[in-house]
Amino acid sequence: MTAEAEAIRAADAGRSAPPARRGRVLPLLLVLGWLLGVAWRVWLARHAGMPFAHTDEDGYLHTARALAGGPGGFSSENETLRRIGYPLLIAPVFLPDRDFADTYLIVRIVNAAVNATLLPLAYLLGRRLPGLRRGPALAAATVAATVPAAVFHSAAAMTDAVLAPLLLAWLLAVHRLVERPGPAAAALGGALAGACHLVHSRGLVVVAAYAGLVLALVVRRRLGSAGLLVAVLPVFVAALANEIGVRLLGDTVHLLGNPPAGNDLWAVISGPGLAQVLASTGTQLWYLMVVTFGLAGLGGADAVLRLRRPGDEPGRWTTGVALVVTVGVAVGAEVVLAGVPDRVADAIYARYVQMLAPFWLLVGVGVLFTVAYRSLLRTAAVTVALLAVGGALVHLRLARALAGGAALRHGDFSAPDLAALTGGWQGMRPLVGAAIGVVGCLLLVLVARRRRARTVLLAALVVVNVATTQVIAERLIRPMADVGTPVPAVADLGIRPVDRVAVSTGVPYQVRYNLGHQVTWTEVPWFADRPPATADVVLARWAPGEPGDWDGTRHGFVRLGGDPARKWAAWRRQ
Repeated sequence: MTAEAEAIRAADAGRSAPPARRGRVLPLLLVLGWLLGVAWRVWLARHAGMPFAHTDEDGYLHTARALAGGPGGFSSENETLRRIGYPLLIAPVFLPDRDFADTYLIVRIVNAAVNATLLPLAYLLGRRLPGLRRGPALAAATVAATVPAAVFHSAAAMTDAVLAPLLLAWLLAVHRLVERPGPAAAALGGALAGACHLVHSRGLVVVAAYAGLVLALVVRRRLGSAGLLVAVLPVFVAALANEIGVRLLGDTVHLLGNPPAGNDLWAVISGPGLAQVLASTGTQLWYLMVVTFGLAGLGGADAVLRLRRPGDEPGRWTTGVALVVTVGVAVGAEVVLAGVPDRVADAIYARYVQMLAPFWLLVGVGVLFTVAYRSLLRTAAVTVALLAVGGALVHLRLARALAGGAALRHGDFSAPDLAALTGGWQGMRPLVGAAIGVVGCLLLVLVARRRRARTVLLAALVVVNVATTQVIAERLIRPMADVGTPVPAVADLGIRPVDRVAVSTGVPYQVRYNLGHQVTWTEVPWFADRPPATADVVLARWAPGEPGDWDGTRHGFVRLGGDPARKWAAWRRQ
């Protein structure tokens, strides 16, 4: 901790305001902030009555339903990277027999409740890591808790809704373990690392980083054999629980994903493959700096400097571990994705590093408030250079790929916050992103010089975060939900739990999945042209005058209704 941060902590401890009053008000503010955060997150997804982030949502929902004893379905996962942690969390929602729309709403409420814990967790981390006062720590936590990179995913049934707060909790445990090594702290860190592993394959990087930290503490004789045992045991329990859950599911959930092929090795050992991985990794790290307006750059640069700076060992180790996880996740994601057969390379795929945005934003705010101004200017100069050079390199990469006739992919979920900030919905705009990051960073550094303006500065960042998230909701969530929501509902066409239902692959996949979700009582198999002999009702393509229009009368069915605009119809066997 810096001398200025020590002074801040001392001044904070010596304030004359009644401690009892402050002790009562602060928890109340955190609880109120959490409740407001839950309500805001649920409201953001108000237009999405059905899943819109296909096909990941569908796989998690089908797995959760199967874990609750219901019928299975399809999942885009593969055997190698399959995880059941998130489906286990939402599985109880599927236990009562209710309409799928109600079930999906409750799933998003669970997401919102977990995701909104970013506020208290970020507050605790702000108090511990950079040593912020109560007021600035609460303001900084509000900024971190509203960052779109983490908030956006709470609107969908995806693991990312819980990973960001889970990661903050784990880093808090890491700080505690280094500060006061012991079995209790080691067990907490191991449990949270194991939870990360149980939720997503990114947890492997967290587990590896935690294992390195624990071994370092053991070698330095700061942690004994008991601490080592309780640190490792929860990770093994989590891995075993995942394996048991997968075995119990058996073939109930059909996996559509292909396991990583030999391309993984090619991505690491070949020149072009390694260049692709490094370029994609750099793009992800650059993205984190842009969407936090340079704060992640300030935090990352300071973390690198801390590694060689004496003092504040818990802070050095915590940010050092976070650096390892950040780079490890970015590299690991690209290596794994490179192994997907026939995959088109992404201009950016930031989903896997988005869970780290709240942490690095928080560390960056700590740099603004606690580092001497001259040192802050040097750190800001490094950040500005990284933003500018990174934007130029990403621009050149995109232009070169386009000139070679192999334009890089830019999907809806690649980096929705970056698209909202830069207006890059149709394609990535790295130069605009670099400009936003540079200007934002310079403004933050200039304003941070005046203590009284800091609160206004953080309030402005909250407003920007909220506005950006609203743009994402209107430009991405709402239209995608509209396209993929079947009208009328399956129940309105007279389809009941006694019916055995099948769906044609000719139905657009967004609608196909959401039609299947409404059939909660049985698994809905797919067919190409001839429906299964056991099907009482089929949901098939309805596109008059277009190829693939399905005529059910040829198979003895009568049409019940549907929506030719979304290209589907329900047919009942006569």
